[in-house]
Amino acid sequence: MKIVCEREHLLSAFQTAALVSPTRSPKPILRNVKFDSTEGSLVLMATDLEVGIRIEVPQVEVLERGSIVLPTAQLGPILKEMIDERLTIDADPQRIIIQGDRSRFVLPAQNADEFPNVLGFEEQGYFEIPARLLRELIRRTLFAADVESARYALGGVLLEFQPERMIAVATDGRRLAKMEAPCQEVGTREADDMMTIVPSRAMQLIERALGDPDSIVHVSARRNDVLVRSDRATIYSRLVEGRFPRWRDVLPQRQDSVQIDVIVGPLYSALRQASIVTDDESRGIDFEFQEGSLVLTAATNQIGQSRVEFPIAYSGSPVKITLDHRFVADFLRVLEPEKTVSLDIQNNEAAALFTTDDGYGYVVMPLAREA
Repeated sequence: MKIVCEREHLLSAFQTAALVSPTRSPKPILRNVKFDSTEGSLVLMATDLEVGIRIEVPQVEVLERGSIVLPTAQLGPILKEMIDERLTIDADPQRIIIQGDRSRFVLPAQNADEFPNVLGFEEQGYFEIPARLLRELIRRTLFAADVESARYALGGVLLEFQPERMIAVATDGRRLAKMEAPCQEVGTREADDMMTIVPSRAMQLIERALGDPDSIVHVSARRNDVLVRSDRATIYSRLVEGRFPRWRDVLPQRQDSVQIDVIVGPLYSALRQASIVTDDESRGIDFEFQEGSLVLTAATNQIGQSRVEFPIAYSGSPVKITLDHRFVADFLRVLEPEKTVSLDIQNNEAAALFTTDDGYGYVVMPLAREA
């Protein structure tokens, strides 16, 4: 194999592929990235047998077709530290030469046939969704998944597919994030009763590999895995095993609650100020809604107290709830500062519901405030 390519393009694709390649594995071949060149195209492949990626490198001149594997641990620093704009990679059965105008590296060749196959996208039934919307689905839900819990089904994002809508849900048992967006069904697919829970790690990879926000992404959920094809990459992932909670039962449906509209920017600023005196043992911040204002207060024995007030359009009876400031901050962080959020609260014992006008909902369980 012999190719000539732009170093920056190769580095960008490699860094995405390297997210999959394991640093430790009983199968040493997995600690590599496979290069597969055909006429006019170069595809990088990486897998840990649970998640796999195929990503294309643009603007590659293929002088000799072929396949090679290169060690992730060495190739990353080589591509990052070289200052050459263009590189030549020339391989034979014994060695691989990576060379620019000023640098030259020689690495031992390995048998590329030992590298596991990484599935491409050949599905006839799938869903189409703009990359921009899929990225929003991931950003607005992934942070609420519980990657450390023994309750394995919570370690990912649930995807539900309807003929013209895709819903993403994640929860750790103390909060729940739900986002929905329009999509288009293409062809025929498997049964509708599948539980499609995509691991958090795979969702992070998908978000990074989406490419052009105006491009269309294809998503195919199967019984044991999911395939996602963007304009630059195809990602394969096994699904999380287990049952996901009945998330619709978590969303509050009540008639006697209070709805308050708040702008994200001022609320996030006040929250950051109030949380300065909190610590790991005392994370609760009191949200007290009064006539025309919201007051945030926090207190910690070893650090001190805080009180932050800002005006809001509220004219009802005073209502108060104590929430974990980290959970609220996670929600506000993925929204635009000028966006308006509707907060639905009842009292300090019932869950708080945050919603937006574009299909986003977020439930947070309150904390018990010590007397």
